[in-house]
Amino acid sequence: MRAARQADPFTVLGLPARAGLSDDEVRAAWRRIAAATHPDRADGGDAARFAAAAAAYTALRTNFGRAEALADLARPAASGRWRAGPGRWLSAAGRARRRGRPGAGLRASRWWSRVRRGRPARLALRIAAAGAASIGVALVAGARPATPALITGILTWLALTARHDLAPPG
Repeated sequence: MRAARQADPFTVLGLPARAGLSDDEVRAAWRRIAAATHPDRADGGDAARFAAAAAAYTALRTNFGRAEALADLARPAASGRWRAGPGRWLSAAGRARRRGRPGAGLRASRWWSRVRRGRPARLALRIAAAGAASIGVALVAGARPATPALITGILTWLALTARHDLAPPG
């Protein structure tokens, strides 16, 4: 589990915190720091700095990761909204779960708003494709043991790819 607020990964890699960073820029910064701090170097390197740089590279190596890191930087450190556990803040959904109402923090209107602001036609096409593929698998494979596994795979694909068609929360 990672800490709620880590060091700024852009600063760790010596990169500017901007949206237009390319994969090559991030990789070059990582390799520069890794070569200088790797523990296998003759001088012993700097294991702590290497570990911090490795974590920063892991966070920034994809466009999605860079966007998440920029969003984390934009959010105030002591906003009072997100903590988990004793003495830590919780989201509205987390507070509701703590009070014993598991779904109280999830609002259908918020989800529907994300669908509307995103790409609803593309999402509907994905859902239709998943439904058609599931029906096709059920018809072709019948009552074999592989049928539920194949349908689970299709639903997993839908869950993992459908988030790209939703608008960002907020």
